[in-house]
Amino acid sequence: MTLSDWLRDSALRLAPVSDTARLDAELLAAFALGLSRPDMLLRLRDLTVPDGADALIARRLRLEPVAHIVGTRDFWTICLAVTPDVLIPRPDSETLIEAAVAHFAGTAGPRRILDLGTGSGALLLAALDQWPDATGLGIDISPRALSVAAGNARALGMADRVRFRQGDWAGGLDERFDLLLCNPPYIATGTRLSPEVVDHEPYGALFAGHDGLDDYRRLAPVVHALLAPGGVALFEIGHEQGETATRLFADANFAPVVLPDLAGRDRCIRLLAGEGGGGLSS
Repeated sequence: MTLSDWLRDSALRLAPVSDTARLDAELLAAFALGLSRPDMLLRLRDLTVPDGADALIARRLRLEPVAHIVGTRDFWTICLAVTPDVLIPRPDSETLIEAAVAHFAGTAGPRRILDLGTGSGALLLAALDQWPDATGLGIDISPRALSVAAGNARALGMADRVRFRQGDWAGGLDERFDLLLCNPPYIATGTRLSPEVVDHEPYGALFAGHDGLDDYRRLAPVVHALLAPGGVALFEIGHEQGETATRLFADANFAPVVLPDLAGRDRCIRLLAGEGGGGLSS
């Protein structure tokens, strides 16, 4: 069987369990070959089906995420190692980096960056790659997540620009930052998720109480004390939380702005240092 035929057949096999069946098959084949996906596609006519490729498809059919099978996930301009100890970085979260780029356009960019609930380090390390003169701090409650993040920083050559520490959100912090990034848990407890997610990603990074707002309630009152003059805080939200989550920040004397992801769904709350008053903006 040619690799082209194998990719076609594998995509058909994966279609019942994946909305990105062809992409999954290509990523798994490239991993088995030890090639990047673009390189594999350029050489498709010259390649044969690699050993072990069918075993990778079998793992995917059992709903193991592709990122866990291959061990990495691309995010923004970087490639990150991922494990079941961290959330798999998703394109929706790039909305926060896009918002940060827009906020600091025409300036030298942020000097100090804070990432609360850093997980794999995706947001923080993407921001550090965007602004090479910046330094950052990533905080997570999970030692295993921090180990993944630190490994990613080393692999990206950023270990001297970033520090990771275990903590419960911003507890004990007395520093102010130019950019605060946060993707907290925001799924309501009891929400039915795909086994691909709930069986393979950390529960504590997904669920946040009966309405998904528990961590926003804890974070909203402390954000003012964390932002330097001219700074910005960017929080990821669920696409149905545009009003409920922002109301919590408005009650903390911010004027939240809701920003959409590429699909046009509410995805990010923007808060500016020094702003006051209430009301919702969008």
